Amino acid sequence: MKTCKEIATEWNIAERTVVNLCNSGKIRGAYKDGKKWLIPDDAVQPADGRVSTGKYIKSNNNAVKKPLPIGISDYVRAQSEYYYVDKTLLIKEFLDNKPLVSLFTRPRRFGKTLNMDMLRVFFEISKEDTSIYFKDKDIWKCGAEYIKHQGKYPVIFLTFKDVKFDSWNATLSKISGLLQAEYNRHSELENSLKLAGFEREYYKRILSGSLDEVELSSALENLSRMLYLHYGINPIIIIDEYDTPIQEGYSKNFYDEIIGFMRNFFSGAFKDNKYLSYGFLTGILRIAQESIFSGLNNLTVNSVLDKEYDGYFGFTYPEVHKIMTYYGCTDKESELKSWYDGYYFGEKEIYNPWSVINYIAKGCTLQAYWVNTGKNEILEGIMNIASEDINERLFSLIQGETVIAKIDQSTVYRFLTDDPSNIYSILLVAGYLKTTNKHLQDDGSYLCEVSIPNKEIAAVYKSEILTYLIGTGAIQKTTANMIAESLYSNDIGKLQKAVSNYMTKSVSFYDAGAEGFYHGLILGLIALMDNQYKINSNRESGDGRYDVSLFPKDGKHAGIIIELKWGKNLDEKALSKLADEALEQIQSKRYAHEMLEEGVKEIIRFGMAFSGKKVVIKTS
Repeated sequence: MKTCKEIATEWNIAERTVVNLCNSGKIRGAYKDGKKWLIPDDAVQPADGRVSTGKYIKSNNNAVKKPLPIGISDYVRAQSEYYYVDKTLLIKEFLDNKPLVSLFTRPRRFGKTLNMDMLRVFFEISKEDTSIYFKDKDIWKCGAEYIKHQGKYPVIFLTFKDVKFDSWNATLSKISGLLQAEYNRHSELENSLKLAGFEREYYKRILSGSLDEVELSSALENLSRMLYLHYGINPIIIIDEYDTPIQEGYSKNFYDEIIGFMRNFFSGAFKDNKYLSYGFLTGILRIAQESIFSGLNNLTVNSVLDKEYDGYFGFTYPEVHKIMTYYGCTDKESELKSWYDGYYFGEKEIYNPWSVINYIAKGCTLQAYWVNTGKNEILEGIMNIASEDINERLFSLIQGETVIAKIDQSTVYRFLTDDPSNIYSILLVAGYLKTTNKHLQDDGSYLCEVSIPNKEIAAVYKSEILTYLIGTGAIQKTTANMIAESLYSNDIGKLQKAVSNYMTKSVSFYDAGAEGFYHGLILGLIALMDNQYKINSNRESGDGRYDVSLFPKDGKHAGIIIELKWGKNLDEKALSKLADEALEQIQSKRYAHEMLEEGVKEIIRFGMAFSGKKVVIKTS
């Protein structure tokens, strides 16, 4: 007999899948010994239709299925060796509109690089017949008007997705390396007699890596001119994740250098470049006011708020249903939807593609796949200076509520910290928020209803985002649980121990200061609790404004009111007196009035007094 773990390894599926098969009686001869299932050595794997590793899946007729393209951004490979979601109608929509330069802004891991490589393969002149990669795709069904563009243009393609370095010198060196590789990809230019001698010399110098910063800034302009002279056709320029090095420059303090370089680099490529057929760029932020694209009046921006191209980045429901049908796991559609759906791009509801394919590939195992692939470092700086109003709204979002926010698509990296309300714009375009209703304002911004899109993103708010907000490093789950349990049970000793332990381990002495700091800290810890309470902060009730209240969402729990006090260099006796004053204020100001009107029958009042890392908590 074998264990579930042994069978899972043998069958190349998840152990939990084996357990589920046993529980449902699908493995003949399996029986339960105590809490463990034992399975006959010669047991036959049932056709349960679930994927375990992404390598393959067997259907009822034992046909081998294609693996899912986790981390594959090479179009040729993705469409031939893996399950490919056909996005080639992006080409048709583009050719119908024919914008000179298009910028697509979408969150990371939503298929930008794969789509850009698809465009490259479709349009690029090649020695091989690349039409074979499209003849079974949707674009080929659109007719000769579109097919005639296939393989007809020289293409320049750069992706900056991996340009993530701590210094300007390292960043410039990486960009130089990318340009070397792209020039080398066009080796037909090296000895082209259609180029002038100085152009062939420039080509050789860039391959040798001997160009300085000024010379490199003209690399795109020069390459586009050389390709035109060689082929007699204006090239297409594709820049993927153009803003990654800009974001790094902002967070690593070489912002001015990267902006100065990119301004010249992109201007030569896209502004008044008579050798350009079309240009494509992708990124997370628009950065329209950075003057990188200063004077580029032919730039068409396609953001998460625009309906053009809204179904080409991420998966739509029909695409997800088709995937799950192929892999035989449509019974998990509801679960997948609650965790990875919920985005709205333009007028379409969109699933996170990275999370969807990982979920299915790992045997329909729920995890926060997307939020673990990296982080937007811009968030840390913004959240550390977020106002009290913004903090409170973010806590409301965590509880599943919708808030009204101004969304400015022209957010500029340099000025993010000047206006903390820009945080909503960043969170929306970065994939941490969704918007369902938007109203255009006179200044070009939108007034939107925003909320958290799904359970996966809710998880990141409870860890990464809140960690940034209170600026105290990682919050231990055990500490959060202890605080939640002590609040529920009105266990003052346990609550004081948990808060004290958290402050001792996580809060710098220099961070501990005014009441606002402790207010944010307590709000952050409470917001990590399960969504059994509606959390309010600084709301009017009775004859004043309480600090924090927890309204129970059902009748199972007591209402909670918290008043905080702080003082400098207080001893235990003085802290105890301050905690008494906090309790007395709750009573004298009638802070419980709002809860009583709402019919909350049991109310617990906490007075918390802080001084440095010390805390005294009392209740009534």
